[in-house]
Amino acid sequence: MSKLSTGLPYPLGATLRPDGVNFAVASEHAQFVELCLFDEPGRTEIARHRLPGFTDGVWHGLLPGAQAGLLYGLRAHGPYAPQAGHRFNPHKLLLDPYAREIVGRFDWRDEHFGFRRGHADGSHGFDSRDNGELALKSRVVAPLPPLDARPDPRPAADVVLYELHVKGFTRQRPGVPEALRGTYAGLAHAAAIDHLLTLGVTTLSLLPVHYALTEERLAKLGLANYWGYNTIGFFCPDPRLSTTPGDSGAARREFRAMVERLHAAGLEVVIDVVFNHTAEGNENGPTLSMRGLDNALWYRLAHEDRSQYENSTGCGNTVNVHHPRVTQFVLDCLRYWVEAMGVDGFRFDLAPVLGRTTHGFDPQAPFFSALAQDPLLARARLIAEPWDVGYGGYQLGRFPGRWLEWNDRFRDGIRQFWLTRGADRAEFARRLLASSDRFHHGTRAPLASVNHVVAHDGFTLRDLVSYRSKHNEANGEANNDGHNANYSVNCGVEGPSDDARINTERGRLARALLATALFAQGTPMLAAGDELGRSQQGNNNAYCQDNPLAWIDWQAADASLAAYVARLAALRRELPALRQSRWLSDALRADGGRDVDWRDPAGQPMTVASWHDTDSRCLMVTIAPDGAEAVLLIFNAEPRDRACLLPAGHWRCVLDSSAPEAAGQVLAQATIDVPAQSVLLLRPAA
Repeated sequence: MSKLSTGLPYPLGATLRPDGVNFAVASEHAQFVELCLFDEPGRTEIARHRLPGFTDGVWHGLLPGAQAGLLYGLRAHGPYAPQAGHRFNPHKLLLDPYAREIVGRFDWRDEHFGFRRGHADGSHGFDSRDNGELALKSRVVAPLPPLDARPDPRPAADVVLYELHVKGFTRQRPGVPEALRGTYAGLAHAAAIDHLLTLGVTTLSLLPVHYALTEERLAKLGLANYWGYNTIGFFCPDPRLSTTPGDSGAARREFRAMVERLHAAGLEVVIDVVFNHTAEGNENGPTLSMRGLDNALWYRLAHEDRSQYENSTGCGNTVNVHHPRVTQFVLDCLRYWVEAMGVDGFRFDLAPVLGRTTHGFDPQAPFFSALAQDPLLARARLIAEPWDVGYGGYQLGRFPGRWLEWNDRFRDGIRQFWLTRGADRAEFARRLLASSDRFHHGTRAPLASVNHVVAHDGFTLRDLVSYRSKHNEANGEANNDGHNANYSVNCGVEGPSDDARINTERGRLARALLATALFAQGTPMLAAGDELGRSQQGNNNAYCQDNPLAWIDWQAADASLAAYVARLAALRRELPALRQSRWLSDALRADGGRDVDWRDPAGQPMTVASWHDTDSRCLMVTIAPDGAEAVLLIFNAEPRDRACLLPAGHWRCVLDSSAPEAAGQVLAQATIDVPAQSVLLLRPAA
């Protein structure tokens, strides 16, 4: 094959051109970078070329006559000096960070490590064994044809998020053909879509779909990284979630077809992205891609010892998003998933890493500023998990204006109010009205608060009311992994019970929690399967359980609970008072009304003393924004019925969470008995 010409430094990655393929790789500290070409099976290296151009930290070259389908890897030459932050090792074939398709199967072998095992500091352990035959390869691809017309984004106030795992949602779904179960195509099947549409959710939040690896520890235990938070291929859909797990090209096409089918059904697609760490792990990890290309550029290194990594993620390394080239990489990746793959937005795992500068987290960090002005990403939904485990890592409420944020204060406060009596009525009210203490500043709106009681990480809803403690023994860590502060209850028996009284109480609590999440101001999020009564047998960290424990058991689904959740979502759609995009106030308006009016069970305005009275867990709120129909919500978290004096007027009860099958009724009496552990929603009677 022809010798390389200089080519161009942009775009990064491998770009098909009429005259060949242009390669561009960011590595400002390398002495030179080689392009290695492989035969079709990917086992034999058939040619090696130096990239001849070097422009502003980017090595580049054009391979004349090259076409789509070419397999390649990279080798970066430079100092192997871990104490200075450099881990170059040209004996290790490297995956292009911009690879659109990845070829091969990764197995944990010593040849993938840049040092001899047992010498993690690198001082005496440089490993000169070549891993080219064993390493993952990148494939040059032709651009996909343009997408069909993209739907306009839903109004933010209408969004109901539904977090799901592609495999877990479809693996046992009746009606999905066996060959499609557990795959992108399975999620695009009518049997899967019908449930989503019936439920009334609008926006799917998919757990990671990027090409990920299973950690060595899990592989040795015979487990897998099921959730996928261990990315190595950021531009590549994970073929394990496709009908062709050995073909990442087919997986790419299948993923995009899924997105188009979901769009046709009126559903949005948000994907979980992990730009905070990579599968290369800490200083004891393998050299697979970024570490070998330019360790000091791609990763944040410990200031006092650059052979060590900053570990703000708890996963061993932290991606250096503050560096301009890494910012460029993340933005290029986001644009690709929007423009080529059709997704509608992103949920950023451990998102404070995106804003970490040399001085800590900054809402005006270069990444946020660049993202804010990007025209292609202007319509994308942006959702932050606003914490990591590093210093100053808790940043709830501090992300830029249009971002949404997972609100753990809502999660914990609502759990404590209903389950453990650990939150008073003041805390409950604050969370119900979108956590103004965290979000009511600058240009933030109440919709910024992503209100969830349950997510993939933690107990399922059924387990939240069935287990007092986690039961993670199957994960192989002696039950030491996972959260300990679950704010859960078991209602008297740990785990499943045949006691009707216990099961009745569990059902009441689960329905009250769901109603609170769907009726609160902000953006609600449901975790897949919670509407069906899904259990993980008390495992609150099922990240490595790629088996029926973590898959939805549709055969055991609680159809009545699913119908109840659909009713909650329908009421949210019907009643604008439940989904306001502006902040509500209890101050008198010019028309004499109030947006919100809080009352105690006796019908009296709440006082400072009553807000913090820990003996009472019942309260009422009338929400009547200017121009919207009023709604009256009554919350009774007490284990007994409470008499409540209703506000003046005639009210019709349209939902009683303790008896969701009951038809609505006009309440002529001034005082009603509110059932224990229940939520009531009332509308003015016609």
